[in-house]
Amino acid sequence: MPSHRAERINADFQREIAMVINRMKDPRLDTMLEVVRVKVTTDLAYAKVYIASVSGGEAAAAACKVLQGAEGHVKSELAHTMRVRKIPALTFVPDDSVDYYNRIESIIKDIHKNDKED
Repeated sequence: MPSHRAERINADFQREIAMVINRMKDPRLDTMLEVVRVKVTTDLAYAKVYIASVSGGEAAAAACKVLQGAEGHVKSELAHTMRVRKIPALTFVPDDSVDYYNRIESIIKDIHKNDKED
């Protein structure tokens, strides 16, 4: 179970990374990106950044490739705003929670549709 300090660091990085991504002007990035969560190691060496897109998993995967290429820019922006000794190496991971939600929603709609027909 993560400590309160770890939870706070994860939340701080999540908020700041989301702001950096929103300020980026790269046309390859989907405008509807969301930083779902961030997991930073206890030694602040590495961080996994989970990215979701309203457009689905493929758009999130494409955005992660673009963001991984811009890792240096994101880290330099974080260095200006975060109050930590070192900025961790960032790994951007696509999050498929939007696809999962849509799949569950379609199953529920099918169930209700079948109930109304019976």
